Amino acid sequence: MKNAMMTIAEVSDRINDGAVLVLAGSEQALSSLPKGKWIGGTSVYFVTDTGGRVDRDNVHVTEIMEATDARTAVYQGEDLANLTTNRFEGGVSMILIPAFSAAHAEFAIHGASYPGLFDQPLMGWITGVHLDDLGRATPKIFDGATGMMHEEGAALLHVALADGGQAELDILNLFIPDSAADSIVFTDTGFAASRAIVNGEETDFPAYVKKFDLDTRLPLVADYAGAMVNVSFQAVNDNDVQFYAPVIAGVTYRLAKSPGAYADAFASHTTDEGATSLSCNCILNYLYGELEGNTTGSFTGPATFGEVAYVLLNQTLVKLDIRSERECAAA
Repeated sequence: MKNAMMTIAEVSDRINDGAVLVLAGSEQALSSLPKGKWIGGTSVYFVTDTGGRVDRDNVHVTEIMEATDARTAVYQGEDLANLTTNRFEGGVSMILIPAFSAAHAEFAIHGASYPGLFDQPLMGWITGVHLDDLGRATPKIFDGATGMMHEEGAALLHVALADGGQAELDILNLFIPDSAADSIVFTDTGFAASRAIVNGEETDFPAYVKKFDLDTRLPLVADYAGAMVNVSFQAVNDNDVQFYAPVIAGVTYRLAKSPGAYADAFASHTTDEGATSLSCNCILNYLYGELEGNTTGSFTGPATFGEVAYVLLNQTLVKLDIRSERECAAA
């Protein structure tokens, strides 16, 4: 794979040449592209090799040169649970879902139960808009094969790999729970909570967050079967606290420790291999870590409203590498 920021004309040439692509750009930019073997999602925030930036004119392009075949599909409504049915055996799939859509909520809460979801790598992100445009514009996904734009559903790019090829999906999470922080357990699963069990006592959760002035730039973190998974704060209201991913009933959460300087922390975990990875980083890391103008090592890609590594994640960097049979044998 290879990554680059390209002009609309440059992307169009790659599409017309038959390249298999995953794209991120503004609605206007993606709407200008010809049909082909690609899916795209709206974002105007990017981490590039020269630093983070807002770009409404150009498109971030990941070309999957290892693909031997590819097909796109858009799944909506009840069909969303069937998103694994059209895959290539031994291949890999990319997924894009618009933020704040019904599909976003459905996948976040029920995606882990979809048939075959964990049988092969599924990587992608939640598409977004410029934060100044929230309430005026909606995040979109694009099916390049049909040229259709959607604000609901999930766009999938199913990719076939050469025999012996292997896709490797990794998560880079800077956050660990603060062992000194209060334990927080929610009684209901969802994107909002009004009550929680804090240190064993039922509590008005928004009042608790305000009383102790919790740093909501830091996520809540829980151990999901051995993996540290973040749930990020979206808003603290009088009646509830809203999140960018669902909290799960019965799971113990704690507020995360600060990772320090985000850009330095990401850079310390990355290598030059990142230049050939398909990757995305959370918009909250971009904002709170002040990544505009700063690089995160060699990993480049869109800043997104959520990341997918099989399931929905928050405040993480997700990356996908594809290795040939020779590279796998040498590893």
